[in-house]
This record gives sequence, C-alpha cells and structure tokens, in this order.
Amino acid sequence: MREYKLVVLGSGGVGKSALTVQFVQSLFVERYDPTIEDSYRKQVEVDGQQCMLEILDTAGTEQFTAMRDLYMKNGQGFILVFSIVAASTFEELEDLHNQILRVKESAK
Repeated sequence: MREYKLVVLGSGGVGKSALTVQFVQSLFVERYDPTIEDSYRKQVEVDGQQCMLEILDTAGTEQFTAMRDLYMKNGQGFILVFSIVAASTFEELEDLHNQILRVKESAK
C-alpha cells in the first residue's frame, strides 16, 4: 500500500486541527487547544487503490517556525489553511508557499 505524507500548515487558530480531526475521525472540535504537533493516519481509496495518508497537524505559532523546514522537507503534499474572517491569515500563506518551494528546491 502506498503511503503519502501530508502537512497541514497555517497561522494559529485558523482551524488546522479542526479540519484534520474532522477528516480523520469525523468529529468536530469546538474547543481551541493550540497544537505543537499531532500526527494522524487514515486509509483512503484514490483511483481504486488503497493508500495510507500520514497527516501532520503543525503548530501555527511563531515559536515553532524552526520546525517548519523539517516538515516541509519530508512532506509530499501540503494543505494550507486560513481563516475566512482574518485576511492576514490568507496573506501569510504566500510566505508559507514560498518557504515550501525554497525547502523543496534545496532538498534536490
């Protein structure tokens, strides 16, 4: 079975954990509890083939930005999350996107 490493990135409090838990466990998390790092696994079917997703739910706070390069280096797919009520969280995604491109380019 193929495995894929997904990384969920975005600012603090935008709903990364809520989206991840909803997808993996079909539960809606109502209480905000800042994440340092959580990892989930879910088996899914894609194009008729079973595969395992390893999903890394990352911290959105500035104090953990040093860990991002490692997440990005090891990740095979990225989910960038923002809050629809906070435009600044959308604007911050451009920096994350550029960081992903930079890390992936240097890993070649």
